[in-house]
This record gives sequence, C-alpha cells and structure tokens, in this order.
Amino acid sequence: MQRKKIQIFDTTLRDGEQVPGCKLETKEKLIIAERLEDLGVDVIEAGFPISSPGDFKSVIEVCNVLKETTVCALARSVEKDIEVAASALKNAKNSRIHLGIGTSDSHIKHKFKSNRDEILKRAYKAVKFGKNLVNEIEFYAEDAGRTDNEFLAKVCEKVIDAGATILNIPDTTGYCLPNQYGKKINYLINNVPNIDKAIISCHCHNDLGLATANSIEGVINGARQIECTINGIGERAGNTSLEEVVMILKQHKELKLDTNINAKLLNSTSKLVSELMGMVVQPNKAIVGSNAFAHSSGIHQDGIIKNRETYEIIDPSDVGVDESLIILTARSGRAAIAYRANKIGLNLTKNQLDKVYDEFLKIADHKKEISDHDLSSIINNTCP
Repeated sequence: MQRKKIQIFDTTLRDGEQVPGCKLETKEKLIIAERLEDLGVDVIEAGFPISSPGDFKSVIEVCNVLKETTVCALARSVEKDIEVAASALKNAKNSRIHLGIGTSDSHIKHKFKSNRDEILKRAYKAVKFGKNLVNEIEFYAEDAGRTDNEFLAKVCEKVIDAGATILNIPDTTGYCLPNQYGKKINYLINNVPNIDKAIISCHCHNDLGLATANSIEGVINGARQIECTINGIGERAGNTSLEEVVMILKQHKELKLDTNINAKLLNSTSKLVSELMGMVVQPNKAIVGSNAFAHSSGIHQDGIIKNRETYEIIDPSDVGVDESLIILTARSGRAAIAYRANKIGLNLTKNQLDKVYDEFLKIADHKKEISDHDLSSIINNTCP
C-alpha cells in the first residue's frame, strides 16, 4: 500500500523566532528559508507582516528567494492584518495566509469578551475576505486543544464554506494528552460535513513535553499536515520538533505515512538554525543532539561495536551524522578501549588490553571523559 503524504509546515521563522533572544535579521531569515526549501518542507511560515516593518520586509524577501515552497504569512481575523499579509506575499509563487481566532471559551470570554456566535461570524468574514487575495487560506482555531469539540466542528464547517482549505487545530497551551488530541482530530473528520474540501493540520506546543506525541497521534487519526520547527524551538517550552516527527514517520513504516523531507540534511540544518539564533541544542535532544548517537556505557558500546542496530534504531548517516560515537568513561569496557585504540592506529593484544584497561580505570575515575590523546598516553606508558 502506498504511503500517504504528510505536509511539513515549518514555522521556525515565525513561531520559532518568538523565543526571547532569537530575533533574526532579514539576511539570516533568507539563509534559513533557502535551507528549509532544500530540506523539502512544503510550507514556510515566514512571519507576521503587520507586527513590524522588519517582519513585513522579511516576508517579501523570502518570497523573492524561494522557488517552489509555499510561503505563508500569519494574520489575525482583522481585515488590515489580512491586507498587509497579502501585500507581503505578492511575489510568492505559492502564497498562503494563515489567519484565525481563539475558539475556546476561555479565549472567547477573557480575550475577546465575546460569544460563540460572534466568533463564528468573525471567522467566516475573515476567511471570505482573505480568499480573494492569495492562493490559499489556512484557518487556525486558537486554543483548539481546550475548545469544545461540537463548537470546534461548527467553526471548521463555517470557515470551509468561506473558502479555507487547511484547518489548523492548535494545542496552543500544550494541554492535551495524545489520546485526547487524536480523538479531537477524529471527531472533526467524522463530524464536519464538508471536511472533504480541506485538510487538517496539527500545531502542538510542548508545555507538557507532548508536542511530538500529539502531532503523531493527530496524523494517525487523519490530519495531513504537521506544523513544526527546527530543534523544536518556539514560544515557552517550544513547538513540535520537525526532525522528530519526520524520523518517527520514516522509522514506523507500519503507519504508512511519510514526508518529502531529505533527512540527510537534518543535522546540518539543526546546526545552522542553532548558530544563527544563538539557541544551543541540548546534548540529549532526539535526532540532532550531540549525544543522540553517543555511547558511554560498556554494555552499550560492546553491542554497538558488534552490530549498530543493537542500540540504535536510526543509522546516523540517515540524518547527516558521520558515525556513532564511542565515548570513553569509567563505565566503558575493554571492547570500547580496543575499538578507540584501533581508530588511532594502535592494535592491542589481549594481554596488552588487560594492562591498559587497569590503568585506564584509574585515570577514568578522575576524569569525565578520556580523549584519544589520553588513551595514547596510557597505552604508551603501559605497553612501551
């Protein structure tokens, strides 16, 4: 059976840039945008044009450099926002306005001081207005994760009637459990009469560490777009991590879902975004962290040396990493020492290895990590 396509909507340049201290200059946004196109993302959310002259300019410039990727601009359900977004997108080969409004009772009451009927009218009017200005309209139902499903279905039906072809169902506060989010997507697919005229998109936040899990549950239940960022950066605890969802779908072929992402560029793209934004990637970050393919436990090292698949489900080269790392620590065993010695051109006999290992442990107990230089010195001192 053919694998179904999941579109990747990257919002590194918009939601990702909302991280304090991660503001990008236009030239830096262009570097990332071109890399994202090379990576194979389907949609790049380039900014929120009405928010500042700099954002407006950046969206224009991104449109000028991209060849095929759809360029998206964010807007509220306000005509001026929509007009400015459309103006910024005028040179895009494929353009999309991402507009919406809060739909949870909390947002309706406290943020808009309104009611459900009025929200329905505003949503319909905004989509109808924007539909005449760009190629596509994507509607976001802000705080959908905490929105009553029956009302959310009414909102979706209404905006599809107005011309929206993508429905973003955000777990804005990262509140949902995976099964709750999956059920919400499933409910919409089965209870929005005109759902066949649109696709559902997942936009999940990581406040409880569930953004990736929720997005995967969303596509399992019928969503066909995931909104994510490189390295999972974003507001508060961050967004769904692009590299994580891509590799989950690639590894779990039984889901019969896939993306157009060139996974071999994931590691270098992660480093590029990290450097330009000044946002360090945590070492234990899945897929792209510096320790993602590093092994320091003797049991794990022995298994990896014998067969990589004993402790790695992903071949490092598949995501652009040169090789697995065998890190020498006090937890390492003889197999790891012999392996690293061989890497620096020193082949040890069994008796030599036993002597080196005893000396190695004495030093390793006082150092976090033994370098190649340290190992060479130990071998030369022990086996003159």
